[in-house]
Amino acid sequence: MSLLDKMERKFGRYAIQDLMKYIIILYVVGMILRYATPGVYEAWFMLDASKILQGQVWRIFTFLLQSPNNNLLFFIITLYFYYMIGSVLERTWGSFRFNVYYFTGVLCTVLAAILTYLITGRVYYLDTTFVNASLFLAFAFEYPDMEVLLMFIIPIKMKWMAYLSMVVYAVDFIQGNMGTRIAILVSLLNFVLYFSSIIKRKGYSPKQMHRKMTYNKSVKQARRANTHHKCAVCGRTEADDENLEFRYCSRCNGNYEYCQDHLFTHQHIK
Repeated sequence: MSLLDKMERKFGRYAIQDLMKYIIILYVVGMILRYATPGVYEAWFMLDASKILQGQVWRIFTFLLQSPNNNLLFFIITLYFYYMIGSVLERTWGSFRFNVYYFTGVLCTVLAAILTYLITGRVYYLDTTFVNASLFLAFAFEYPDMEVLLMFIIPIKMKWMAYLSMVVYAVDFIQGNMGTRIAILVSLLNFVLYFSSIIKRKGYSPKQMHRKMTYNKSVKQARRANTHHKCAVCGRTEADDENLEFRYCSRCNGNYEYCQDHLFTHQHIK
């Protein structure tokens, strides 16, 4: 039994149920605070290591009030997205493990801010941007083939979005300041520590993982070869999802078939 299993048996009853709901509430309160009392968050609530060491220990918790986006429309979209992936992860892992994952990221962010201040003498204002990013990476790891609509238009699998995020991380790490680099390392450290234990427990070696990916790819190709329906836009077939429905478009010239997601949104072929 792993350490996490032992901890869950002993402390699992203390886990916060539906944790992302409360995180979302904090973000909403922070957004209201920012508009109603400009400058108050920066003065009293943000993660300032120098102020924490002077006794303002509440900042360890109140920095969670900082909203992930200041644009109201994108703020709502971002909250919905984070609530969705957080809720799914909690149902997948259980409340205790999800609590551990999220609060480990928060704790590491606080410790990184304090240690950096003690070493360099400079204050770097870290927030939960990369803590939330680690949630996204965890979701992509658990559900790599799940599709979302990028910009509400382009269907893309979570694994490709995760790869794109890693490229963005690399650029931010190179071009960003010390605070940005620390935040990125902390979020990735949380992800690596958690999932390395899972991979080790399941007995996955790199060779085994490659062999499994190759096998799954060959099975998917074989299924595609025996399919009867294929969407002319996204290329999905009934092998990708048995619940998908396909229809021919009467307004297109030729026998073009579309899945339920693109039947009414595609451009007609003349």
